[in-house]
Formats: sequence, C-alpha cells, structure tokens
Amino acid sequence: MSIDNDHQPDSVDQAVLDGANPYHRRALAFYDLLVFRGSAPLFWRCSPRNFLEMYRTSIGAKHLEIGVGTGYLLQRTRFPVSNPEITLADLNPSTLDFTAERLAHFKTTKVVANALEPLPVPAESHDSAALSFLLHCIPGSLREKGVAIRHAAAAVRPGGTVFGSTILSQGVPVTGAGRWLMNDLNGKGVFHNDQDHLDDLRDQLKQNFDDFDLAVRGCVGLWRARKA
Repeated sequence: MSIDNDHQPDSVDQAVLDGANPYHRRALAFYDLLVFRGSAPLFWRCSPRNFLEMYRTSIGAKHLEIGVGTGYLLQRTRFPVSNPEITLADLNPSTLDFTAERLAHFKTTKVVANALEPLPVPAESHDSAALSFLLHCIPGSLREKGVAIRHAAAAVRPGGTVFGSTILSQGVPVTGAGRWLMNDLNGKGVFHNDQDHLDDLRDQLKQNFDDFDLAVRGCVGLWRARKA
C-alpha cells in the first residue's frame, strides 16, 4: 500500500532542488549499475557489501528512508519482521514512485520532504532511519547540512537507530580517479561535497548522539548511531 503526500515543502532552496532533479525515471533505471557496480567500488573504493551489511544490522521493523534512491538496498536487506512498515521520504517524486513500485510487496508510505527541514512524520515514530548516499548531494558544508541527521534522529524512538553513508572529499583517502569524478559531479551540481570533511561528520554525530560508530571505507563515511 502506498500513501502519497504531494505537497512541496516550503522554502526549498534552488540548489537543493538542482541536486534532486537529475534522478528522473530514465536515469534511475541505470542508477544501481552505475553506483553500486560502478562508482562505489571503482571510484569511491567502497564495496556494496558495506552498505548491505549496515542495513542488515541496523534496520528496524518500522523504518524511515530519507533520500530513497531506487530502493536497491531496501529490496536486498533482511528486515527483523516479515511485514515491515517503510516510510519513503524524498524531495523528488520520481524517486519516491520508482522505489515504492520496487517495494510494492511491502507496506510503504511516500512523503515529499526536504531533509534540511523537520520531517513531516510524527516524532519518535520509527524504529530506524537511514540517510544513505544523501548528504553529499545536499548543498553546504556538513556543519550546515548536518541538520538532516538531527531531523532523522527526531523521527526515531528512544533506543532506535539512525544510520547512513556519504562520500567525503576531505580527511579520507581519495584516489586520482575518484577526485576527478568528484570534481566533475560537483561542477555539474549533482554533488555538493567539496567541503565535506570526516571531522565535521564526526562532530555532527557527536552533537546528536551519545553512542555511535563511524567507519571509513575508501572515501565513504558510514555510521550507525543509537538514540538514547
């Protein structure tokens, strides 16, 4: 079942919209191949196994996915229950529709939402929330866009888990090929991570959680945090 919320969030910055616009239905058909079989292992030096393991060990029965991509990881993970409830939150209706169709065998709710604003879901209503490969697409430094982590935490119940991943440009090893692609994507406005430093990601996690794990695989930061 899918329930739509078609209202555009207020005061969406144009740069935020520009970061979401490339993910139209035609591009999404090739997204999994390009990202999980292409750029992630070859340019960012992070195997898809890392993302799948994070989902497998972090996801809850009632889950909030912020920045849904194609639903590739949700489709391949193992939920702790046979009938999970999944809320899909994204600024782009195309990604919401694509992912909801892919997960049609689950109970899903679609919400048009800007991760930089408080999310239109009840406070402390989910067991887990994920921000996977999202932050590097949002304009600003992690000191600014890290507010998305706080909004995710607000939607998770005490004892729940917030987890995610992002491509970093500073404080991590970036190969020559990775730097070339990163610069190209930043120049096109698809990425906005030229200021994203590992230390800033760690600081954002410290500000929002007492207990978290942060790992680096290639130039990707992966984290799992537990809400007190």
